[in-house]
Amino acid sequence: MLLACAAAMAPLPALAQDLLTAAPPAAQLETAPVLLVDIRQPHEWVETGVLPNARLIPFDDPASFMRAIAPLMQPGQPVALICRSGNRSGRAGQILARHLPVPVINVEGGMLRLMAEGYSPARPTAAAGCTIC
Repeated sequence: MLLACAAAMAPLPALAQDLLTAAPPAAQLETAPVLLVDIRQPHEWVETGVLPNARLIPFDDPASFMRAIAPLMQPGQPVALICRSGNRSGRAGQILARHLPVPVINVEGGMLRLMAEGYSPARPTAAAGCTIC
């Protein structure tokens, strides 16, 4: 589903205010052509683990978050946000969609859904952005 969202948007110019919600399986999140960002706090990454390809950037405020992801973004690449349950990533996605020229995808159910589906998260790393690892 996430690939379908990203693929469906690829041939069209991305519009600001595009906020999509998707509930893909973890395997699809690990390979989707999106910038996947785990917006939880560092202690949460350590407690539950992360997707190994996720960039670990807490969403504390829109301006600092935008500065942090700007160097990671590729032209036209959608941004997918994940948190613990999907609530924070949904709220953050609503804010970011107004400022980004690409679709923003809220990963529905967050890490709790992925783990309930049997996913075993990876350990967070400093290379991915963990500041306490």
